[in-house]
Amino acid sequence: MRNFIIASSMLLALPATAATPINEVRPFDADGQIEIENLKGRIQVRGWDREEVKITGSLGSGVERLVIEGDRQNLEVRVKYPNNSGWGGNKSEPTDLQLMVPLRADLEIDSVSAGVDVSGVAAGDVSIDSVSGDIVVVGAPREIDVDSVSGGIRLTVNSSDVSAESVSGEVLLRGRMNGEISADSVSGGIEVVVNGEQIRVLKANTVSGNVSIDTALAPNGEIQLESISGRLALTVPANISTQARAESMSGTLVAPNVTVQKPRYGSGSSYSTRYGSGAGEINMQTLSGDAQLKFK
Repeated sequence: MRNFIIASSMLLALPATAATPINEVRPFDADGQIEIENLKGRIQVRGWDREEVKITGSLGSGVERLVIEGDRQNLEVRVKYPNNSGWGGNKSEPTDLQLMVPLRADLEIDSVSAGVDVSGVAAGDVSIDSVSGDIVVVGAPREIDVDSVSGGIRLTVNSSDVSAESVSGEVLLRGRMNGEISADSVSGGIEVVVNGEQIRVLKANTVSGNVSIDTALAPNGEIQLESISGRLALTVPANISTQARAESMSGTLVAPNVTVQKPRYGSGSSYSTRYGSGAGEINMQTLSGDAQLKFK
């Protein structure tokens, strides 16, 4: 009798359902679009040279099912949670999604608290939205658009156009980028390092986070940096050709070979200068943070 009670207690301590293994393969065109949704857990995507999508991993306990719908051009992979559990709540465990996809397939990824890890893709378009999960991308998509609320964003990409936005998470962008870069954060820091390319347009905005940019500027290119209380730091080649302007209400302005202008009465400082032939444009504006322009 005593052994029966112990055995019964052990059974009651086990979860009602265990994690369910995933092993699915679908034929898919090399230039199709894949939509992936997993609210919590992990989303891992890797590119390969096959015209098929392989889905592995495991469904968390309490998850209703994995939905796979579509055809060779458009495929949806979605983790479905019970209707009465909101976006998963406490009634379901995290799900681990791992996908192998054609390296040129477009990606649209949505999550709430699932971490997103994408590598080895060269899609035309990659779009990722998350609330609290971190986002990491390594690849060469032509265009990439990433949004997060509190999760960090780390992109190492060779891309033409890049857009990254976070509220409190850090935004780190590195790689060969030569088109338009847009980076926004409220309290998280922003760091952009462009390797071996001249950027055409770069815009970075933050409220209290610091901004650090290291890039060359294309002929007639434009850089705009704005902050409320965060520090702005821009590093460019010494042979740059640009008009450079900066303004601050109470912060310190520093730039090579400039005389910072201050009003006789009141607060504020500014400068306007030309480097080289002045083909490009640099504008830095901050309320109380410092702004520094330096050569490398």
